[in-house]
Amino acid sequence: MFEAAELGRTLDKDIYKKELPDLRAELLQIQQELLGCNFPVLVLISGVDGAGKGEMVNQLHEWMDPRHLETTAFDAPTDEEKERPHFWRYWRALPPKGKIGIHFSSWYSDPITQKVEGKIADHDLEAYLSRINILEKMLVDDGVLLIKLWLHLGKKHYKERIKSLAADPKTAWRVTQKNIDNIKVYDSFREVAEITLTQTSTGQAPWIIVEGYDANYRSLTVGRLLRDMIRKRMDTDPRVLVSPGMDWSSKAVDKTTLLDFVDLEKSLGKKEYLEQLTHYQAHLSELARKAHKNKISTVMALEGWDAAGKGGMIRRIIHALDARHYRVIPVAAPTDEEKARHYLWRFWRHLQRGGHFTIFDRTWYGRVLVERIEGYAREDEWIRAYQEINEFEEELTEHGIVLMKYWLHIDKDEQLARFKAREQISYKQHKITDEDYRNRERWDDYAMAIADMVERTSTRHAPWDIIEGNDKRYARVRALQLLCERLEKVL
Repeated sequence: MFEAAELGRTLDKDIYKKELPDLRAELLQIQQELLGCNFPVLVLISGVDGAGKGEMVNQLHEWMDPRHLETTAFDAPTDEEKERPHFWRYWRALPPKGKIGIHFSSWYSDPITQKVEGKIADHDLEAYLSRINILEKMLVDDGVLLIKLWLHLGKKHYKERIKSLAADPKTAWRVTQKNIDNIKVYDSFREVAEITLTQTSTGQAPWIIVEGYDANYRSLTVGRLLRDMIRKRMDTDPRVLVSPGMDWSSKAVDKTTLLDFVDLEKSLGKKEYLEQLTHYQAHLSELARKAHKNKISTVMALEGWDAAGKGGMIRRIIHALDARHYRVIPVAAPTDEEKARHYLWRFWRHLQRGGHFTIFDRTWYGRVLVERIEGYAREDEWIRAYQEINEFEEELTEHGIVLMKYWLHIDKDEQLARFKAREQISYKQHKITDEDYRNRERWDDYAMAIADMVERTSTRHAPWDIIEGNDKRYARVRALQLLCERLEKVL
């Protein structure tokens, strides 16, 4: 794989100086045009130490408009980052539509380094690379132009580069003991890198290997690649970028769904309710303190019909929690900043540190509910969202996060009664809008979407709990009970 990038290619200085001004002008022009495009560009720069990765990043910032170019360099994860799922820090750094982002030492650095150092086995590397392929497919499906550059040096040239840098007082500071030690493990590194690139160079996100021996050759090659790949994407008919998604051939024979079999007659008397509420809140408080001590996080995803009682349920849950250790995230229509990125970005960024609770009032399931029914997402977008959501939730649970997913269910008559009651109470009138009544007209459509959602995303690692909600007392106690039971199993 790397033989063609170990030839010692060079570029004459005069040719470099002649071509550079036009290339810089073209890159700046592309940046301006990109601002009006509906996709972001993400450039991953990886490769061999000494191949010029840092110099290349600096050069791109010198050539291009820094207002529309942002580089994030990833070092060893901080304590804060370790307390969240592995890909959390990469998601947070994704560029918005119309901008270019550079990830320096991206999600490829850790698996390659750990494998070379013998910290992970072959099957661990394979699992990690599989997760990377899933992430990259998710980004590309959403429209990201993903450019993966591997800057390479052969073993001979690597040794020469390290010696040259070490001999020059102006650059000696750049050579660390690790760089010197890497000479001894170069062959192992090259082998692992080849495995990594082979397994992750896909049709939608291929690797491009650039020889890094000569700075002029490397710089002009990378500049041309960026220019040509971004221009090609701009000139592509956007219709061909739409992924066909999964087969959506299943058709319901009637409008009966699993929601029709939920027992909404369940209820609690006031005395029994207060006794159980006190019991489970006290128990949850104890479990939450233990979870915080052990740095076990909890993510709660609350969905339900309008007026189903999510707010009241949340208040009963947080009553048992330390206010320093939880955060409630009310989810509304995405902001312009959120619309400019993958729909899961805004949820990744809100994940809390180890031992904390993150409570989402409405969630990422809006993609397959309101966005599906109201037409805010194309069919191919919400169809593939089921798999994307399953992958997202699997990442959370693999990290050790306790994930609770509640669908709070009420019937149509109960919802109407609550709407009318809200209109009569001054401090609740803000909760009812014309849109709430309009949504009732599409009750059956939403019911089918909910059934599809549960069927396709209730997994072993992230099951759905459907809570009978016609009686608010019962629903609140049931939510607390389920949360306590799950935490007990983990702790």
